[in-house]
Amino acid sequence: MQKRHAAIVYNPIKVPLDRLRRAVLEQEREHGWGESSWFETDSDDSGRRAAEEALAGDPAVVIVAGGDGTVRAVTEAVYESETPLALVPAGTGNLLARNLGVPLTNVEGSVATAFAGTARAVDVAVAELEDPDGHRRTRVFVVMAGIGLDAEMAQHTSALAKKRLGWLAYVPPIARSVIANRLFHLDYRIDGGRARPAHAHTVIVGNCGTLTGNMLLIPAAIVDDGMLDVVMLRPKGRWGWARIGTRLTAQGVANRSRFGRSMLRLAPEFRALSYAQGRSFEARFEIPHHIELDGDGFGQVVRARITVRPSALRVCVHDDATRLPARGDAAQARSGAAPA
Repeated sequence: MQKRHAAIVYNPIKVPLDRLRRAVLEQEREHGWGESSWFETDSDDSGRRAAEEALAGDPAVVIVAGGDGTVRAVTEAVYESETPLALVPAGTGNLLARNLGVPLTNVEGSVATAFAGTARAVDVAVAELEDPDGHRRTRVFVVMAGIGLDAEMAQHTSALAKKRLGWLAYVPPIARSVIANRLFHLDYRIDGGRARPAHAHTVIVGNCGTLTGNMLLIPAAIVDDGMLDVVMLRPKGRWGWARIGTRLTAQGVANRSRFGRSMLRLAPEFRALSYAQGRSFEARFEIPHHIELDGDGFGQVVRARITVRPSALRVCVHDDATRLPARGDAAQARSGAAPA
């Protein structure tokens, strides 16, 4: 019988490859696994083709070494299989890893979790997108989809800038967007309900809630609750952005403890952050807008329909990894959420 083996899909631009190879070899020897297979991503598909090639070899686990974009592309190929995914964070945000309590700088620890960790089922979001020419396509994501500021950051920030500057690379597009502070019109509905009009600067549909810097954008979001969480950012002027930043930072601090989460439920209403939750979200836009999925831009859309596939992806986590808030806690942690 063929020995169990791992398949590694890696982004050659971001990954410390020699260190990763040493860590994998050590785990192969420790657990008696066969030689791992290695698949390099390319700029054309960010990792989906490499993941499909990896799956053809029937690995026991697919290890993804890269950022959120690489994880998203690999998820597209893997989530309908029974093969678990393991994360070696090597990007700018690493938001799925953050939300699952995966160490961000410990390559050896992440690889050890791939070989001996526990597989946790998480949700996958499916986005059906329609561009201005009427062409439709379907993509998946595991962290967030964004229209507005989020999409502008993805569109105007190069991979080279992110590698050299990290999150500082996002400062110019953020500054331009905050200064302009343009709101756009959309018609949306949740779970097939009635269509509702809205004006927003940014719309985020999240499967995860925490951003880098421990900023909590969506208090109710949990990766395995079978729900999507929507937040619309509607600041009034530049001071409104300052209040949003302060609120998100405070939410991140409060979310670290059960007492803090209970205090979030008592926070006053804050209409600049408007929340909704459901299993599907549909939106139409008067003017085409750019959209991003897990940090990668996917061009302009006039319509988007996003649904959730509960527990569709298995991700390896350490047995002692940070536990996410209980579902009951998160469902109530809306921090002054106003109906979108």
